[in-house]
Amino acid sequence: MPAMISPEPANGDTILSARNLTRSVMTESGRRTIVDAFSFEFATGRIYTVVGPSGAGKTSLLRLFNRLDEKSGGELSFRGRAVGEYRVPDLRRKIGLVFQIPYLFPGTVLSNLTYGCRPKGDDNSELAARFLAMVGLERDMIERDPEKLSVGQKQRVALARALVLEPEILLLDEPTSALDPGAARTIEELIVKLNRDLGLTIIMVTHDFSQALRFDGISLMLAGGRMLEWGPSRRLFSDPGDATTRRFINGELR
Repeated sequence: MPAMISPEPANGDTILSARNLTRSVMTESGRRTIVDAFSFEFATGRIYTVVGPSGAGKTSLLRLFNRLDEKSGGELSFRGRAVGEYRVPDLRRKIGLVFQIPYLFPGTVLSNLTYGCRPKGDDNSELAARFLAMVGLERDMIERDPEKLSVGQKQRVALARALVLEPEILLLDEPTSALDPGAARTIEELIVKLNRDLGLTIIMVTHDFSQALRFDGISLMLAGGRMLEWGPSRRLFSDPGDATTRRFINGELR
């Protein structure tokens, strides 16, 4: 059983709950389990980091949360309701996902930010400018070609595009791995600000436990598709209870 150091929920409200959540796929060598009986309750308004070596199942777990991939077994509920009861587009408005490599649609930054959003009664440019400001970008970015932006700027536009839909949970799949250290720190600071200012529940995948420490939230350690242990990041990584976690911290697992 994973070691569980129980944190105090931000407001006592469970927003996303998984019980024995499993995903397996067929390969040439037979059935392979990617996510193995994952159970956890995410509280509203916290930052969670899902850490572990390559092939741990971190990204696969994230993709199950908003049904980019479908589970093979177990239960998953959002706000006390099984995710299968939601229309997929509605679920993805509530649980947004930003990928490791920011993919932006051809066109302009404006068309990216307003694509797929519900009418909000505002001029589209005003809507886009408001959300660009939220991620620290200037209004004059609106008509820019996304292909001419830096990787860091693209990642911020991708964040803004997710935020336009006003999600309750933001899923982040290693959003800083393609960035230089300065740009990565800027995105980290932005994530903390979004959590603090909007009360967003953030679930972020990272292979870097030192990054998890900087967020100072709750960390979940995965390896081989299973959650080994979890708890407050500082406590988990200073005194891990599992040998695999210790090897990961020591740099023996990548």
